[in-house]
Amino acid sequence: MDANALTDQFRLFLAVIDTSSFSAAGRLHGLTPSSVARRIDALERSLVCQLVSRNTHSIKPTAAGQVFAERARRIVQELNLARAEMTSLQSTPEGRIRIDAPAPFGRRHLAPALAEFLQAYPGVDIQLRLIDSFVDLQGEHLGEVDLVLRIGPLADTRLVATALAPMTRIVCASPDYLTRRGTPISVSELPEHDGLDWDALAPTHAWRFEHEGKLQLLRPRRLRMIANNAEALLCGTVAGLGIAHLPTWLISDHLLRGELLPLFCEQGLPEPEPSGIYALRLTREADSRSRLLLEFLKNRFGPVPPWDQALQSGLSCG
Repeated sequence: MDANALTDQFRLFLAVIDTSSFSAAGRLHGLTPSSVARRIDALERSLVCQLVSRNTHSIKPTAAGQVFAERARRIVQELNLARAEMTSLQSTPEGRIRIDAPAPFGRRHLAPALAEFLQAYPGVDIQLRLIDSFVDLQGEHLGEVDLVLRIGPLADTRLVATALAPMTRIVCASPDYLTRRGTPISVSELPEHDGLDWDALAPTHAWRFEHEGKLQLLRPRRLRMIANNAEALLCGTVAGLGIAHLPTWLISDHLLRGELLPLFCEQGLPEPEPSGIYALRLTREADSRSRLLLEFLKNRFGPVPPWDQALQSGLSCG
């Protein structure tokens, strides 16, 4: 077996381990489930060792299979890195980068940045999907994208994350709402007001403030709108439904135009949250074109994002 065929066999085995399915691994490699099973059998025979256990529900690695998977993954990653380095030395970047991103952030900030990147690198193409649903990089979605943008805390440590920008939230309301209901002076007054909030997938640090010497959850008691979409919450806040706690990447323009007024930030912008805006991928080493894009986005969005720079120079907090 030549080196390329052996590498392909390793990649197929890793796809089976990562997806726990012959069918899913086959779809990624253009093979039928039975063909995948035969190739895994052949790999086991060549190693004289059982690598996976099979049942009606899923495919799981044996203890030997887990050890072999770790070694095979390192080998494949090193080969990918070597090929990427040779490509970057010999030619300008070419090929397609497949990206999934949250729709509100993608429309406001990512799409303009990608257009600028594509102008600088005419050999690169981008396939961009703007979505609101959570993307499971360990399941059926494996292999369908190169990068996924996520906003908030990172739960899956198996994914390789590149930090693109910090995340800052501001409590805000429309001038109309504050005229009708009064402007809260302290975060302790928030429960007396109407508000808008995220659904069950609420950000970890939303509505948490330093109060009386400790971090407390303080938010409006009556929620006029609950939504799983940032733009829906923004529309309701601008319309005067209540007070919201929204990210600066979403509301900076509205604050600067006076359509929203900031609260509780007399000392300037609040400190960024521990979480941020990340680009995630499965492989340890990105290909040359993805590496270029990641560096471009890091420079474009960080360390102080342009939306926060605008607020620092033009925002008057009350």
